[in-house]
Amino acid sequence: MGTMRPSSIAVHEGEQTKVAQEPHHHEKDQQLDAGALFVLKSKGSWLHSGYHLTTSIVAPALLSLPYAFTFLGWAGGIVCLVIGALVTFYSYNLISLVLEHHAKLGHRHLRFRDMANEILGPKWGRYYVGPIQFMVCYGAVVACTLLGGQCMKVQYHYTTPCNFSNPIFHSLRHINLISMVLCLAYSACATAGSIHIGSSSKGPKKDYSLNGNTESSVFGMFNAIAIIATTYGNGIIPEIQATIAPPVKGKMFKGLCVCYAVVTVTFFSVAISGYWAFGNQADGLILTNFLDDGKPLVPKWFIFMTNIFTILQLSAVGVVYLQPTNEVLERTLGDPMSKEFSLRNVIPRVISRSLSVVIATTIAAMLPFFGDVNAVIGAFGFMPLDFVLPVVFFNITFKPSKRSLVFWLNVIIAVVFSTLGVIAAVAAVRQISLDAKTYRLFANV
Repeated sequence: MGTMRPSSIAVHEGEQTKVAQEPHHHEKDQQLDAGALFVLKSKGSWLHSGYHLTTSIVAPALLSLPYAFTFLGWAGGIVCLVIGALVTFYSYNLISLVLEHHAKLGHRHLRFRDMANEILGPKWGRYYVGPIQFMVCYGAVVACTLLGGQCMKVQYHYTTPCNFSNPIFHSLRHINLISMVLCLAYSACATAGSIHIGSSSKGPKKDYSLNGNTESSVFGMFNAIAIIATTYGNGIIPEIQATIAPPVKGKMFKGLCVCYAVVTVTFFSVAISGYWAFGNQADGLILTNFLDDGKPLVPKWFIFMTNIFTILQLSAVGVVYLQPTNEVLERTLGDPMSKEFSLRNVIPRVISRSLSVVIATTIAAMLPFFGDVNAVIGAFGFMPLDFVLPVVFFNITFKPSKRSLVFWLNVIIAVVFSTLGVIAAVAAVRQISLDAKTYRLFANV
């Protein structure tokens, strides 16, 4: 079989299913670390991957889309939404094709940094892709906690069903099915609430002009692009594909079709209805616009129900984006030679995962501006991971002809979104520095 990296699974052509379903039979040959062995088991179907993809992409961050429109206007906002959908659907499929290609060659990569190690070299995986993915995923957990805190102000309580005992990503499939239903539910509520307020005399006067001077408008535009990138961002495509039972060919495409059907319905309905109803007064979280100086503009039970749907889905999203962190913790603290539910593995698992949630909650309490945090995550993390690296991986792996449309399309995407990422990063940091003058750490906003 040969000596393989601990982060990859060696696969014989005729034994793909057996190897993936029974990795413990090949531990000596593969020397899989505890993270790959316990967290990233390959047991799921294409439908399960659709649930995981939908939870990781169609998250409550979409409730900040009307806020992004305040910097872009109608035309710019809709164009950016459409481009974001097309480019990410395309790039996620490219990642899937690259993963399938390496699996056929005998290396099934289970993690984003494994791909970077193989394609770009070990230093890229260790010092660039790995840290960025960790920052993105842990930042998403912080953002979820922050949004949950804002929803708590309406609900006065928050219960998060964290699944510490079961380390397997695949075990979240049923939770993520419920999560998919919940995202459809709160998106429908946000859309209906916005239409109700916008059609009534209670709503604000509609003003779609761009706020601020020219400088503010330009930086605001790039800040909004970063927010939209965050909303479409995933950052864990290889980890999700790792949950699929071999053979994986074509399964991720089906899962992405399920996901983007939900994306189309939710993203566009919330963004358009929210911006139509509140114009340039749309807040970083559109649900806060349902209150005017503490007075509800829709029935209280409706606000309560919408926040409940949002909070419940946040639990699932947070757990999904904790998986890369959990995998690192499991790889560092776990013992692959012991059973996954032995005391040797369960005790450090519960302690380390609890601490990671506590740290994320503390950071979220320090940062009161949800929209700005979204922009930072998008600019520094999701832009390179989901817009740039997939096309680079594809061109290096498959080496399409320089005369082909695919090659130049990928080059254009890489150059354009690398440039946008740098400018958006500057704009996002600038916006946080401006908002920091208004808020203080641990502020109650």
